[in-house]
Amino acid sequence: MRMIWPACWHDSTITRAISARPEQRMRVLLLSAYAAQSHRYWQAALQQMFPRWSWTVLELPPRYFSWRVRGNPLYWSIAERELLQAPHDLLIATSMSDLATLRGLVPALGEIPALLYFHENQFAYPQDKQQHSLLEAQMVSLYGALAADTIAFNSRFNRDTFLDGCDALLARLPDRVPAGVVTSLRDKSCILPVPLMPAEPRAGQGAATPDRRAGIRLLWSARFEHDKGGEGLLRILHNLEAAQEDFEVAVTGQQFRRSPPVFAEIEREFSHRLVQFGYVDSEARYTELMQWANVALSTALHEFQGLALMRAVQCGCVPVVPDRLVYREIYDPLYRYPSSPQTPASEAAAAAELICAFGKALPPPPDLSAYFPQVLSGRYERTIRALQDSNR
Repeated sequence: MRMIWPACWHDSTITRAISARPEQRMRVLLLSAYAAQSHRYWQAALQQMFPRWSWTVLELPPRYFSWRVRGNPLYWSIAERELLQAPHDLLIATSMSDLATLRGLVPALGEIPALLYFHENQFAYPQDKQQHSLLEAQMVSLYGALAADTIAFNSRFNRDTFLDGCDALLARLPDRVPAGVVTSLRDKSCILPVPLMPAEPRAGQGAATPDRRAGIRLLWSARFEHDKGGEGLLRILHNLEAAQEDFEVAVTGQQFRRSPPVFAEIEREFSHRLVQFGYVDSEARYTELMQWANVALSTALHEFQGLALMRAVQCGCVPVVPDRLVYREIYDPLYRYPSSPQTPASEAAAAAELICAFGKALPPPPDLSAYFPQVLSGRYERTIRALQDSNR
């Protein structure tokens, strides 16, 4: 058994946080079948928002995607059966967890209210030619949503693309598809963003506008995968170089064994501009880089909330994001460059133009206080209490 706190990202399988006030304790079982960084950030935020609840967490490491999605009920139902059958008042599971199968294999889980949380959905994922089929993961999430009592999404964009994806999938099936499936899912859905936990003030400036004396200081923080737009980043850097802009860049994404080759190209071509390249496993160093930067850039083709970008904005960066995905929901048009993935050169030119404009007159960062835990904790608690009331 290990304890988990927000800054401690390790490969634990069971973590517990026990309340000091038993009379107010709610016993929560949280299942995270693919414990990526953003999932663990959300998990830690929940534990911080509700410290008087008793938390039992089962999680699995974020690797072997297809096996994780299909294999988690097999492993948990046998290896962790005693814990799953222990008394709980609430079940919270991430959408990578095969909730439908789990509730079938461990009937005790069917007796407690269940909330299924969607950090992402597999219907809006842009596939490349090497990507495995997502149909199985889509079906797991569909059945899980049907088995849950409440389904929560971190953004409207996430919810809407999931429901639209389910609708399109069901429309392709040959026969015996019951009516009203998507309507029933919509009726029990809600929006609960991942809370943005408190950040350290920018060194020497509190929350003031970043210092612009050192020119443009770009931060690009995303996984080194095709859906995060590495090719777009390379084109934007070429445009900035051609414009003879004074800029530096930190590329801090998580790297993988089979990362797209474009990232090696960025490292090679822009070594003279890079202050950091590759994943930063020190939270203190990563905070320093977020505070160092004055512009946080996204080139994503796939984003449902964008926690890394939000954290950078919280540290004082100005976002530069494409006019698509969840960004329309969070950021004003001031911070968005035209989205034209079919004409990538035009999109990169537009992004570089916006960055150059911000280099001349940096606007204040957007207000993200709607995502702070003191705002969201009430929404989370009302949703959970209503879920419990409906199951009595």
